[in-house]
Amino acid sequence: MFAYYLELGLRSLRRNPALTALMVMAIGFGVAASMITYSVFRAVSGNPIPDKSAQLLTPQIDGWGPLQNLKGEPAEALDYVDAMALMRAHEAKRQTLLYSVSMSVLPGGSRSLPVAANGYAVYDDFFPMFEVPFLYGSGWSAADDDGRAAVVVLTEEFNQKLFGGANSVGREITLDGNDYRIAGVTRHWDPQPRFYAMFNNSGFADPRDFYLPFTRALDVQVNPNGNSCRGHLGFSDWDDWLRSNCVWATPWVELDSAADVARYRQFLQSYAADQQRAGRFTWVPNVRLRNVMQWLDYQHVVPPESRISLIVSLGFFVICLINTIGLLLAKFLRRAGEIGVRRALGASRREIYTQYLIEAATVGLAGGVLGLLLTAVGISGVGLLFQPQIARLAHLDFSLVALTLVVAILATVVAAFYPAWRAARVQPAWQLKSN
Repeated sequence: MFAYYLELGLRSLRRNPALTALMVMAIGFGVAASMITYSVFRAVSGNPIPDKSAQLLTPQIDGWGPLQNLKGEPAEALDYVDAMALMRAHEAKRQTLLYSVSMSVLPGGSRSLPVAANGYAVYDDFFPMFEVPFLYGSGWSAADDDGRAAVVVLTEEFNQKLFGGANSVGREITLDGNDYRIAGVTRHWDPQPRFYAMFNNSGFADPRDFYLPFTRALDVQVNPNGNSCRGHLGFSDWDDWLRSNCVWATPWVELDSAADVARYRQFLQSYAADQQRAGRFTWVPNVRLRNVMQWLDYQHVVPPESRISLIVSLGFFVICLINTIGLLLAKFLRRAGEIGVRRALGASRREIYTQYLIEAATVGLAGGVLGLLLTAVGISGVGLLFQPQIARLAHLDFSLVALTLVVAILATVVAAFYPAWRAARVQPAWQLKSN
C-alpha cells in the first residue's frame, strides 16, 4: 500500500505543478535559511573535546582585588608567581601552563630567509591532556621541562611548509636565533573553538605552527603575545616583569572525578588564603575552577549574531510551514469528491491519513533537495554576515545533508497533520449527493 499511496501522491503533485512548486519552494527556502545559520551555530557552540571536557578545568585566582578585577571575576589568566605556585604544588593528575608566542623560524639551511611563525609555550602534559595526535615522534618529557631543553614539536601543516611533509624528527630548526631539536610532528589537530587558549583570543584564530617547552621559553625570555596588567607598568628587566601582577599564563589541570575537582578547588581556596595571610593579597580569597564547557560559556564564545540569526531563520521557517499548511489544506480539500468516493468504497480514515501524509512527505523530500542546493550556496556566502575566522568553520558535511533532508520531511509531515485531518473528516454521503 505504501507504493500505491506514493504513486497517488506523485500523480497528485504532477496534476497541480504550480501549487506543488509553491510548497516545494516554501519548504526549500525555509529549511535552507535554518541550516545555513545552524551550520555556523553548530561550529561555534559544539563541544571541542567531548570525551574529556568534564575532566579538563582551568583555575582562576584573583590577584587584582575587588577594585581592579573583572566585575568580581578573577582575571582570565595567571601571573607568573601564582602560575608557578600551582605547577610546583602539582595537585592534579596532569597540569600545564600555556601562553602564545610569535617567533622567526629558520629551518636548518633549507631556506635563506626566516619565516614568521606562531606557537604555544606549554608543559609536557599538554599533549596527553588534550589528546594531541602525532604523525611522527612524540612530545618531550618532564625531564626536558625541568632541564629547559631546546626541543620543539611542529604541526603537520608547518612541517609540510618547512620540510615537505617528511619525517623531520631529530632535525634542527632555529627559533629567534636559538637552535631547537624537533621531538615530534603532530597530525592535523585544531579543535574549534580553541578552548585551551582563550586569553586575548576569540578561540577561532588561525592554527598555530609549533609548541616549545614553557620553561625554555622563559629561559630565553620569549615575550607572550598578550598580557593584562593593573597598577604599575614600569619594568626594569625581565625578572621585574615576572614579579608583577601582569597575567598572561593560562593554566589547565586534568581531574578525573568530582571528588578530585572538590579537592583541587579547596586547594585553590587554601592557596589564596595563604597569600592573604602573607600580605600579598588584602582581600578575601576569590577563585574559580571551570571545566571546558563552563569556560566557553563564561567566555561567551558563541557570537550573539549567530544566536540572533538562528532565531530569525527558525521564525522564517515557521512562517514557511504555516504557508505550507494553507497550501496543503487547499490542495487536499479540492479533492473532497475523490475522498468521498474512496471512503464510500471502504477506505478508513487511517488510510486517508496515510495517503496524504505520504504525499506531504514527497513534498518535503523535494523541498529538502532544493534546500540542500540553497544551503550549499548560502554557506559559501556566510562570510558576509560573520567574521572570516568563524565563517570558514561552516561547511556542508554528511551530517548536515542528512539533517536537512530529515528536517524538511518531518516538518512537512507535521505541517500536513491538520490538512490530512480535515481531509479524513470529509463525509462521504455529502460528497456523493452533491456530485
